[in-house]
Amino acid sequence: MNRMIPRIGAGIVTAAVFLFAVCLLMDFSFGSYLVCMLLPIGYIMMAAGFCYERDEDRRVAANAGIVFSAVYAVLVLLVYFAQVTNVRLDDMTEQAVMLLDFKRGGLIFSYDLLGYGMLALSTFFIGLSIKAASGSDRWLKRLLMIHGVFFFGCFIMPMTGVFRGMSDGGTSTGGVIALVCWCIYFFPIGILSYRHFSNPR
Repeated sequence: MNRMIPRIGAGIVTAAVFLFAVCLLMDFSFGSYLVCMLLPIGYIMMAAGFCYERDEDRRVAANAGIVFSAVYAVLVLLVYFAQVTNVRLDDMTEQAVMLLDFKRGGLIFSYDLLGYGMLALSTFFIGLSIKAASGSDRWLKRLLMIHGVFFFGCFIMPMTGVFRGMSDGGTSTGGVIALVCWCIYFFPIGILSYRHFSNPR
């Protein structure tokens, strides 16, 4: 059970990242929002598996990774659940739309970036907690820790006002390309994690 659950989580992560990239390329916002609600569920299951495996001298790093994963999950679930419910179904005022519609780059978009910044911190600390025993585990550890660099951009960029140009609700080609590149980076993390939990210990 302690390996089956994180293996399932890694499978969810892998599938969610792939489907997210497909939805982005198809410009299917509703689908991408739904998929992004599955990603944190799978990631927490996967991260819990790495936390369980950690050596005693890496317990703090693993626990930090789990806590940051929970913060990430709360933020992005709130963001995307709002998109598929109130934003999609309710007749809101223009001011409410500017705040709550993800495509407008307002408050809810900033919370989304903060959530993915917490994911980056989580991957960094989970990576620190892994004691790599094989070549694929060494690659996984590197990818997780390097992903931690995304924290700085996710945390700082909303403060610069760089996303104010999204107020018209249009889809930015540059934004889609950046997200697809993120998917290409994160996809191997899911695959390598699935492989890690599939190997007998």
